[in-house]
Amino acid sequence: MAKQRIQKVQVSTKLEEAFPRFVASATARGVSDKTIQTYHEHIHCIGKHIDLSMTFLDLEREDLEEMIVSMRASGLSHNSIASYTRVFRTFLKWCREQGLTDLSLPNIKDKETVKETYTDDELRLLLQKPKKNCKFCEYRNWVIINFLLNSGCRASTVRNIRIKDLDFEASQVVFRHTKSGKIQVIPLCKIMVGILREYLVIRGGEPTDYLFPTEYGEMMSQHALSQAIAKYNIKRGVEKTSIHLFRHTFARKYLVDCGGDAFALQK
Repeated sequence: MAKQRIQKVQVSTKLEEAFPRFVASATARGVSDKTIQTYHEHIHCIGKHIDLSMTFLDLEREDLEEMIVSMRASGLSHNSIASYTRVFRTFLKWCREQGLTDLSLPNIKDKETVKETYTDDELRLLLQKPKKNCKFCEYRNWVIINFLLNSGCRASTVRNIRIKDLDFEASQVVFRHTKSGKIQVIPLCKIMVGILREYLVIRGGEPTDYLFPTEYGEMMSQHALSQAIAKYNIKRGVEKTSIHLFRHTFARKYLVDCGGDAFALQK
């Protein structure tokens, strides 16, 4: 009788009440801050297509199907729906483990798309060195773009690099903040080493300071970096403003222009 009462209390939990517990559990397991942020952003969008105030007792498979139908009807792309449902599948899996539901959501695979890159003409515009009397932020953004094209790293990685992570003698940089959580040591070409040496003369700072800070010396937020690069690109006459496109461009350059190996690139 007691077990039946506990079960009833559990399934009467609302979806919106279970979600913070799911996030807390994921955080305790060591899920990255970026993934946690994605969980919050996606559940906000998912809430437009399913009533999160309903209880697990009321939640039925038809509700999940109607959620996907609503997403399609709203004009969301196939890959956006796949991304949202992937998060909701993970949430439901945790809920099943907690005894809140026995429902699951089918996996919707991303559609293969052609990865857009910056053209050589656009790169020539972006890589043209700023004038000596330019503001620090413009100069910093130019160095960041050079760095992204030289290393192929993610925006979250470049935001977290500190001055001490550079080793000019060995022509390499240490990535301590990566998507996989593993520390990586990446080579830097001679030109990039020269650019960074000159940049640090102007930038100054202590070894523990961020390499690419805000004008106040703090770590740039994801939004601040995105806005800074977008403003820089548009000022140079380049309409594309995605930071991640530099990563795709790095891959294209390595594979096509340099005859690189796909397995080496993946590693």
